[in-house]
Amino acid sequence: MVSVPSGLLTCLQRLEVLRTLSRIAGACALGMGLVLIGLQGAVAARARTILVFGDSLSAAYNLRAEQGWVALLQERLRAQGYGYVTVNASISGETTSGGLQRLPRALGLHRPAIVILELGANDGLRGLPLGTVRANLKRMIQLAEGAGAKVLLLGIRLPPNYGPRYGDGFANMYGELAAQFRLPLVPFLLQRVALNPELMQSDGLHPNAEGEAPVLETVWPYLVPMLRRAP
Repeated sequence: MVSVPSGLLTCLQRLEVLRTLSRIAGACALGMGLVLIGLQGAVAARARTILVFGDSLSAAYNLRAEQGWVALLQERLRAQGYGYVTVNASISGETTSGGLQRLPRALGLHRPAIVILELGANDGLRGLPLGTVRANLKRMIQLAEGAGAKVLLLGIRLPPNYGPRYGDGFANMYGELAAQFRLPLVPFLLQRVALNPELMQSDGLHPNAEGEAPVLETVWPYLVPMLRRAP
């Protein structure tokens, strides 16, 4: 056996330690890089979320979830190559007051790039004061924009039996809010279906399965420019 001088052995041992430390440092750097890439991907995914925040008109009332216009929207986004995930936080029977209570948590949870706000119909059907409805919608718009989201406002109209004073004031409220905050506005969500019994459920208030696609066609032209601008 060849003997190795102790001094040389010590140098070799130190060299091996340095090589080991170098490999560990390289592995750590690679790991940190992968973590950062993962975090960036997660942030990008959150930034490309569309939050639909509404009531039964967006919750596929009396239908299967996949038949609703929001589910059809997700299918179209995927088919046309838009990298967005749609979250439907709509609840049947929801009012603007209930929505205002729920919205902060939804914004924090989903961090949407776009909020499609569709509320007010149940307030109107109950004849609630327009000032209250408007204030609630205004505050929700402010919360969404404060969270960094773009807002698409969906307008609603009431049946004619509510009278022109209340009904017109209700419909105009959406246009006034859109002008105040410079938002894109769908003037009337049910524009293509409301007067066609073949596309409405028996209650005369909600689209049937065949009516959900025309609802999406009403929303789509207003949403597309927002998709192009979104990060």
